[in-house]
Parts: sequence; C-alpha cells; structure tokens
Amino acid sequence: MSGKKIASAIGFILLLPLLFYSWRISLRPPRTYLQQQLSPNMVYERKIYNKPRPYVVHVIAIDLANPQVVPFVTPLDPQSAKQENSAMTTSNFVKKFDLQLAVNGSFFYPFEENTPWDYYPRADEPAIALGENITNGTRYGKVESKWNVLCFDRNHKATIALGQQCPDTAINGIAGRKLLVKDGRSLVDYETKPYARTVVGVNRQGDIWAIVVDGKQPFYSEGATLQEMAQMAIDLGCDRALNLDGGGSSTLVVKQDNVVKVLNAPIHTKIPMRERPVANHLGFK
Repeated sequence: MSGKKIASAIGFILLLPLLFYSWRISLRPPRTYLQQQLSPNMVYERKIYNKPRPYVVHVIAIDLANPQVVPFVTPLDPQSAKQENSAMTTSNFVKKFDLQLAVNGSFFYPFEENTPWDYYPRADEPAIALGENITNGTRYGKVESKWNVLCFDRNHKATIALGQQCPDTAINGIAGRKLLVKDGRSLVDYETKPYARTVVGVNRQGDIWAIVVDGKQPFYSEGATLQEMAQMAIDLGCDRALNLDGGGSSTLVVKQDNVVKVLNAPIHTKIPMRERPVANHLGFK
C-alpha cells in the first residue's frame, strides 16, 4: 500500500469519532418551542432559553383526575435478595411495562462513568435505589435522612411527603434528594451550578408535572441551576417540587402509536442521545 493510501486510511480512522459524535448530535431535539397534546391527560411542552446560558426544558403536565392514568414505579428485581433493582434505560422501562410515559427516578449506587465503554451499571446489572420507594404497595429501599418522597395514594393523587417516608395509604412512591419548593416558595437559598436535571412537582389538588432539563452540552443545553428548577416549578403552579437524579440519568420517554420516543437529549458517558441504565423510574400507564 502506498504512503498516500496509508495516510488516507489513517485520516479516515481518525475522523470516525467525529463523524459518530456529529451523527449523535443530529439526533437531538431541535432548539425550537413545541407544545403537544400527547394524550387527553398529558400535555408536553419544550421551552428554549438562551439567557443566562443556552438550555432546553421539557415539561409534561399529567392530569391524574382520570382513573385510567396510573402511576407506576420500577419494581425490585424478583431474583435479588438484596433490595436491588435490575438497571434499565427509561425507554426499556416503558417498553417492558407497556407505559405511556416515564422519567428516570431516584439516585442510586453503585455508579461509575469512566469512558463510553467503561461504566456501571449496564443494562440488567444490579443497582440500589436510594431512599424509600414503593411499587404497588410494596416498599423497598432504606429511609434516608433529609430525603423526601413523591407519593401516590389509591386514588392516584400525588403528594410530596415532608419527611423521609410516604404515609401508610401510599401505594406508589419514588424518592428524591432535595425538596426544592414548599408551600409555593423556593427552598433553594444557595448557589448551584447548571446541570442536567429531573424534577417532579405537585399542586394541592394532586396534579403532577415532570420537568427535565438537558445539560452538559455546550451551545445546545448547558443545564439549569436548582434555583432555576425551583422557579420553573413555581411558575407552573406547583406547591411542592422534588429533585430526582440528574446528569446523564435525566431522560423523558413517551409512547405514541406504539412507538417509543425519547423527548429530551440525554447524554450518558458524554455521548448525546445515549440513555443511561438506572435503578428505578417513575412511569404512568
């Protein structure tokens, strides 16, 4: 092989990562405003911000007044005796349990993200969701100090418990680390860095919103601070709001006409539109 051909081959090989990354970027949702009725009980809105930095916000408003809209939290792995979940992506969660909508859930461990090929957990590997979580009346996880839980009663009314446990009447629940809003006022009184985030908010009537902000993607969406997340929830009319796992975990997935679609731009292992397998999720049937 001639020197020119060798140089061309080397150049093409070196170009492959850039081509791959460019292709992944092309899959991201456009930075344009969108409002869409996903179902009679779910409305999606994509909002675009350019100041104080570029970021993209995805909001789902869910009307729980319809008894056919049923919340569902990832169950424990039935093969595990250690309170472990079997990690899966949010898309696979929607497919496996035939859901309309889902977001990523609680913080979890163990977790590693070293390179695109060196990370933990992979799909189906064990992971432990932090805080108290409930699936169809079955409670799992350890009650964590200073954590809060999004709870659903038998009528599917949503509340965020002001403590580390849901009331005995709750049949589904998912834990978050930080209460951002209480009584319609922000509790975030310190500076935080912009980040990809997932937040759930409720009002006093028991309605619920899921807010997902893309992050860690310069010029597209650099993320939001906790202060900004709290204000978004307040502007939506939330009385309380709870911060769930974020970063590369933040993912919003819907199913329409039997097609499962990722609505935001997750970025697991620094690869745009790559979903992270996580311990648990919040979904709606």
